[in-house]
Amino acid sequence: MKQSKIVIIGTIASSFFGFRADLIKTLVQQGHEVYAFTSEYSDLDLEKIKSLGAIPMMYTLNRGGLNPLADMIATYQLAKQIKQIAPDVVFSYFAKPVIFGTLAAKWAKVPKITGMLEGLGYTFTDQPEGLAPGTKWIQNLQIFLYRIALPRLDHLIFLNPDDPQDLLQQYAIQVKKVDILGGIGVNLQDYPYVPICNIQRPIKFLFIGRLLKEKGIHEFVAAAKLVKEKYPKSQFTVLGAIDKSNLGALSESDLHHLIETGIIEYAGHVDNIQEWIANRDVFVLPSYREGVPRSTQEAMAIGRAVITTDVPGCRETVVDGVNGFLVPKWNPHALAEKMIYFIEHPEQIKIMGDASYQIAKEKFDAKQVNNRLIKMLGLSDFGCSKEYNITH
Repeated sequence: MKQSKIVIIGTIASSFFGFRADLIKTLVQQGHEVYAFTSEYSDLDLEKIKSLGAIPMMYTLNRGGLNPLADMIATYQLAKQIKQIAPDVVFSYFAKPVIFGTLAAKWAKVPKITGMLEGLGYTFTDQPEGLAPGTKWIQNLQIFLYRIALPRLDHLIFLNPDDPQDLLQQYAIQVKKVDILGGIGVNLQDYPYVPICNIQRPIKFLFIGRLLKEKGIHEFVAAAKLVKEKYPKSQFTVLGAIDKSNLGALSESDLHHLIETGIIEYAGHVDNIQEWIANRDVFVLPSYREGVPRSTQEAMAIGRAVITTDVPGCRETVVDGVNGFLVPKWNPHALAEKMIYFIEHPEQIKIMGDASYQIAKEKFDAKQVNNRLIKMLGLSDFGCSKEYNITH
């Protein structure tokens, strides 16, 4: 196997050891030299990246900024850094790294340039009241930049089959090659299967995610209220950070009221997520759109039934009626109906939870996923990619 220099471009340093650790370790074990480019980091973050065997590289990119001049200067500086390394492959993920990392890699004359869009983000996420004018403007700018950058990729990877339809076909963006990875996967040893042996009432439902509108927190809360009218002892746990700067986030006052009235149990952001999942019965994610949600994959690996929305990304995790249920988006009544089904048919919690575990083993095992991704990057002869042809 040819040993290569690989540049991986992200933004937040924690994403490397939080979501790319197994990939980096595998590449390093194969003898490749990995450079991890991060624009948001602490000294501790950089040490954690080093512990994976990668070489941390710092670069400038304003993740949320909309200053074209600053972005172009940053792209030029990034191109110079890449050129000094002279990598065989540049692999970028997240929207702005895919756009500007691709342009920088092209300027640096990198032989193979691959990007991965793990989701289309909030600008492409339908809202009940429609997209706000400001969001629509950002979406148009993003499409403009994608039209410039994406055709310069050698390979573009998506997690689900809806995203290339909604981006490439919808806006007639030409890309040389497109693949569907099917989720970034989870390490099954880190999220071990914990079967439910005896279902004991009250049934416990779990939501994990930032407390944002598009994650479905409002629908989860509304459904919890409906269920408690009929089964007041049922329990609803919420894990995740509150985002004070987001207009669609659950407010602190509403959160405190929900806790005080016993509608939900709130633990905030936790580090022992596996224990929380293992101690709950059913995982619920009423999101408006995802790439393929990592939290759902984690719950499935541990062996939990899932209720989620029939939207891009989420629908990749559930076979309706087998390992859980798909419900219409923005519909707390439909969500409550499926919650009540599990309360009234508790034996299905174990049956569907075991089915989740089987699906996770077959579809979301990080070892298999990373083998496919490494194959897509052209760095090994094993694994197989699922190619997705875009026709215009």
